[in-house]
This record gives sequence, structure tokens and C-alpha cells, in this order.
Amino acid sequence: MDLSGAFSSIERVVKLSNKEKEIFKTLTETDFIRNNDLLLREGQVCKFEYFILRGCLRSFYFDRNLVEHTTMFAVEGWWTGNLKSFLKSTPSEFAIQAQEDSSLLKIHRDKIEVLYSQIPKFERYFRILLQNRLLVTQDRVSNHLSSPAAERYSQFIAKYPEIEQRVAQKHIASYLGITPTYLSRLRRRRMKGDFLL
Repeated sequence: MDLSGAFSSIERVVKLSNKEKEIFKTLTETDFIRNNDLLLREGQVCKFEYFILRGCLRSFYFDRNLVEHTTMFAVEGWWTGNLKSFLKSTPSEFAIQAQEDSSLLKIHRDKIEVLYSQIPKFERYFRILLQNRLLVTQDRVSNHLSSPAAERYSQFIAKYPEIEQRVAQKHIASYLGITPTYLSRLRRRRMKGDFLL
């Protein structure tokens, strides 16, 4: 499988020699998941971190009232998984589901340590990814608590324009913390050009 997309993404942070690329290839595997299939189930231990070569996935959980909450979308060039479950070998509190047929690159928890020892710059790479993930999470929590729904939707489509066309409206509504009906209303206002924040 063509890994040029993965290497392009990695090399925005750290440069790799041809030998390092070959080592990376030996420590990773490719995978494929069909639309709507689960990559990770709630309660399952996450043993891999996944890089999306092609496709779209979402993370979600059900609260005690069985209301579904989408926590994240991930598309080409992004890593996904459950970091807490991956690092601590604990059951995942959420599931990951394909929103399209998706091709993935995955690295097992045991092999990531080998990667760090053979190519130390990957520690820096994953540290930077983790910092960025934390910043995005902090922004999302802050916006969710302090911004009106219309503003959250506007920020979502500005930041992730490609995702809106690729996932079900109910999942976007779940991510934004609003009902699908209210999201439909916001989308209609936007299409008419009277989308005010």
C-alpha cells in the first residue's frame, strides 16, 4: 500500500531518511475497515494507534441515559485511537466507527517502543501530536461551555469543512451537543445567507 500520505504527514514534523522509512514500514501494518464497522468497541482494550490513509472515522460513547455523544472525527492524515486505553491497557470508554470505507496504517503498543528506540525522533513526533491533541481538546471544551450553538457550528465548518459532507448530520449534531433538528435549522439559515453569530 502507498504510504506516501503517511510520510508526508510525519515529515511536516520530523524528517525521515529512507532507512528510517523502511524501519517504520516494518513496525506498522495496513488495515481496512468498511463503512459503519467498528474499529474499536467500548470496553475493548485499544492495542493500536491508527493513522488514516483514506477514509473517515468517528469516536463516540453512550451516556447512562443511552444518549450517543460523538467526541471526535478523524480523516486522512490524522491519527486516532484511545490514548488512555492504549497507554494503560484499560478498557476503552468509547467506540470508534468508520464513516466511510477506510484504509489505515496501525502500530501496536509493543512496537511503538521499538520505534522510539530505533528512531528516537518519533518520540518528538508523537509528543508534538499529543500536545496538539490536548490543545484541540481544551479549545473544544472551552467552546462547548461558552459558545452558543450557532457559533460552535460555524467554528466546526470553518475548521473542518470536509467533514460536514462526509458524515451523517446526526453525528455532527451529537459532536456539537445539539439536536439534529436544530442543526438542520442552522444549516438552512446558512444556505439562505442569513447565518448570524
